[in-house]
Amino acid sequence: MEQVQGVVKHLVLAKFKDEVTEEEIEKHIKDYANLLNHIEHLKSFQWGTDVSIENLHQGFTHIFECTFENLEGRSAFVCHPAHVDFATAFLRILEKVVLVDFVPTVVKL
Repeated sequence: MEQVQGVVKHLVLAKFKDEVTEEEIEKHIKDYANLLNHIEHLKSFQWGTDVSIENLHQGFTHIFECTFENLEGRSAFVCHPAHVDFATAFLRILEKVVLVDFVPTVVKL
């Protein structure tokens, strides 16, 4: 196993409030993706919805993943005004959220 040198993943699991519409969710996802155009430290953004059949998601329906070249880039992203504005609005529509930052380890067999 080998750690990917310097790369940091920023993973967000989100459960939206019941009253939040699909249109509101879509708007916020577009705003999240648009951070790529404003924050140079953000190297990639992916998202998806839970498709597990085990029903262990605890109500979290959406997963967001950002990639940074290093921990310093992740830290700069968190403090960037565009991210602060986005996060402030995004958190208002969430019932609960889990956020994890990690350095991925690649398994080679």
